[in-house]
Amino acid sequence: MKQDEKIKYLKIALYLFGVIFIVGVPAMMMWIWPAGWGWTPRQSEYEQMMMGLYATLGLFLVLSAKDPLANASLIWFTIWSSIVHAGIMLVQAIMDDTEKAHLLGDIPALFLVALVLWYLMPKKAQP
Repeated sequence: MKQDEKIKYLKIALYLFGVIFIVGVPAMMMWIWPAGWGWTPRQSEYEQMMMGLYATLGLFLVLSAKDPLANASLIWFTIWSSIVHAGIMLVQAIMDDTEKAHLLGDIPALFLVALVLWYLMPKKAQP
């Protein structure tokens, strides 16, 4: 894929992931699939904190879609923080039977975000 194409798709991915972080994460945690996106037992303070962090990140991803190369550090933060978050949750889900639903929920979603953004980042913006 050519760099111009990658940047075009990167802009779309940033916008979509941003909106998903703002709207989709809270919806998944609270109403759609709490077992795969929330915490067991329910910890509303923790979940509110996570929703606030992801909504803030989502807003900045939407804004970064206008000029991804000028926001490369934010995109790389999103990639690496998604990998770290998903990796920690993966270990927790394997170790804790009450968290197994995360193996099909937010863990693969975070790895997918990281993979897509990494693939679409132009080589000159690699860390």
